[in-house]
Amino acid sequence: MTGRKRGAPAGADAPHRLLGASVLMLCVLWACIPSTAVGATREYWIGATPTTWNIVPNGRDAVLGTRYGNETILPTVTYRRYTRNWKRLLRNSPAENVDSDRIPGPLLRARVGDRIIVHFKNFDTLFDRAHSMHFHGVSYKPSSDGAYLPGFSGRDAEVKPGQTWTYRLRAGPQSAGFWPYHDHSTAMHESLAGGMYGGLSILGRREPAPDREFAVVFAPTGDFQTINGHAFVGNTPVFRARVGETVQWNVMAIGSEHHTFHVHGHRWLENGTARDTRTVGPAESFRFRYREDAPGTWYYHCHVEDHMERGMVGIYQVSR
Repeated sequence: MTGRKRGAPAGADAPHRLLGASVLMLCVLWACIPSTAVGATREYWIGATPTTWNIVPNGRDAVLGTRYGNETILPTVTYRRYTRNWKRLLRNSPAENVDSDRIPGPLLRARVGDRIIVHFKNFDTLFDRAHSMHFHGVSYKPSSDGAYLPGFSGRDAEVKPGQTWTYRLRAGPQSAGFWPYHDHSTAMHESLAGGMYGGLSILGRREPAPDREFAVVFAPTGDFQTINGHAFVGNTPVFRARVGETVQWNVMAIGSEHHTFHVHGHRWLENGTARDTRTVGPAESFRFRYREDAPGTWYYHCHVEDHMERGMVGIYQVSR
């Protein structure tokens, strides 16, 4: 005889059917959740690489008309991004609108909940110095700190030429934002002056990516005040966006001075208050977003006047 057991009330097997359907539905739902919901693994291959850097490639200050010669050329070591196992140098895509070919170092991206693995190799044959990488805004064990501490730090803080180290980081709930990374070895002072720094751009777990993302690093380089290692209009990055796009600015200061970021013709909200300037001190950083609605060609610069006159000024172009 098939069907319901004798003596069992009508519908007695319904809970079992519902339980089975619920378990099946739960399995289907879990299968549909992308891996990023529980954190992805972001892996980067970075090298400390010798280069010759020209702070003022076109040799002139377009605003004041001053011309410069070979004093703008700087032999240095910077962070460069490579393919797996450092087989080949990579360049950032021009579509990213981030001038990080050499200074600053590559923009490293992640989301809250991600593991970030940074494989580092020291190619410094120019100065033959040990180097490291130290990251702000993320969590890690002491073996991934990258900061030299006599008697306590390990190889992570003094990666000698030809050697490698892997830094293992975690983007936690408080990691969303824009953060610096930099050399923190015994050569830190010389390295930062030469451009060994970069940024971490970490989105919230479900935060949408912006349409345009710009990185602005204020730092002294040689005898100049620079944005991303370059000085004066025509040398500093020209950032571009279109009306209607979501634009994110990432701003950071490196060195021993304070700087005030300002972009003409635009404002952003910070805790409900409209702003068009913000000051950053050494190793401080911030980010902000807005929906672009102001077509035209605009200045962005450090509003410390002496810094602006010594090179901290660039162009931002918005098309319709």
